[in-house]
Amino acid sequence: MENNDSKIKSSSLGKMMLFAFPRLGSTLLLGIIGFTLLLLYSNGYGLEKSTVLFVMSGGYIAIAISQFLFGWISDVTYSKKLGGRKPYVLVLAPLLAISFIFLLMPGLVLHNPDSKTLLIWLIIWNTLFEICYAVTTPYQAWMAEQFSVEDRPKCSQIQNTFNFIGQAAQVLFSMLVLTKFADGLEENPNYIPPQFLWICIIFALIFVGSFYFSTFLMPKEAKPAEKPNLIENIKSTLKDKNYLLVVLMQGFASIAWIMVGTVMLSFLEDVLELSDMDFMITAGSLIIVTIIFFEVWKRIIKRNGKKRSILLVFLGGVIFLPISLLGFTDWNALIIGLIFVFGLSGVMGGWYLFPYIMYADLAENDKRNTKTMKAGIYAGFPSIALNLLQAVGTGILGLLLDLPTVTVRTNEVSIGMMLWGPVCSVILIGVIFYTKKFVKLDFNWEKNE
Repeated sequence: MENNDSKIKSSSLGKMMLFAFPRLGSTLLLGIIGFTLLLLYSNGYGLEKSTVLFVMSGGYIAIAISQFLFGWISDVTYSKKLGGRKPYVLVLAPLLAISFIFLLMPGLVLHNPDSKTLLIWLIIWNTLFEICYAVTTPYQAWMAEQFSVEDRPKCSQIQNTFNFIGQAAQVLFSMLVLTKFADGLEENPNYIPPQFLWICIIFALIFVGSFYFSTFLMPKEAKPAEKPNLIENIKSTLKDKNYLLVVLMQGFASIAWIMVGTVMLSFLEDVLELSDMDFMITAGSLIIVTIIFFEVWKRIIKRNGKKRSILLVFLGGVIFLPISLLGFTDWNALIIGLIFVFGLSGVMGGWYLFPYIMYADLAENDKRNTKTMKAGIYAGFPSIALNLLQAVGTGILGLLLDLPTVTVRTNEVSIGMMLWGPVCSVILIGVIFYTKKFVKLDFNWEKNE
């Protein structure tokens, strides 16, 4: 792309792979932190669960603000040598890797810390980790700046494939290494098993290496034709009514999706009581089938357009998610589990593609109207609404899980462990009506090109 007015040329598969590769490292680190903080600092180090959850909630606020801030600033700064996005990636990536190491292993520095010292340590490094995770926002802005509208579904497909490879690795790490480490902390809080230390270091190096590799080899984005104005950029963005409506659509839908993502593994383990082998089979199926559905949904988007396709995703969720009610039955657990993950793969495989595509297209549409590319704001601003509404979804799930318990198979579980599916369906019904009435995702310039 030579300047702001030129059409972006179609990209090679190699460039798409180069751009998508950092998603492997970012998924590894964020996934492990999400899995481990509560386990390590409550079960392992003895802090109150409510205290750890409160610190984690503050981290969500930090990541929401920082993603918007670094996206916004990267729109209006430009280095002749590195462009506008690369400097932020190069600085934030190693800081995030360092905070990841210290957050997981306070024993590298602290010896027999008291609870107050440990809490301060958790607050400092968790906050820094969440702030530095904003590295993904300037990076993600390249979707709008360097890939054509025709290439973006394929790009999103490849990014999400790397996401799921990272998720598979961090789930195995959590199951095989992390739980043993947490159990050992109760006896000796200063001991760090070598395998845990080196795997964490390797994951951190994969993260930094993937971002640096991509950053050095990706071409820098085009220099703005006019010097961008920091304040005018945000004012102009907030005047884009359709963009704000899309942000709310993603936020409302995420109330349901965060509930699904939070509870699905617990549903397999606590409600269906899958054996370790059955659990591995269903979890592996979830990852593999979702990757397959990325290709299916990419073709559906190309054939039907984005709005009709996302409505099909929501409709699929409405129809499928009440399958959680099968937890009340005594049917074969593995069969229910496989049906569950196959259906969930179909729905989530579609949903995961859209955020990357939507905001890149909206940023390009804005550029065509204002002559200014604001891909950083368009990629970062949704994190504010998204994190707040995901907190709402987590709160709703908490209320459901506080409902009375019943005996399912051999376990006493909350009836909310089965009712979350219908609740999510009701939420998505509302999202369908909202999307049909208010949201525009397909633009005339796409057809012309």
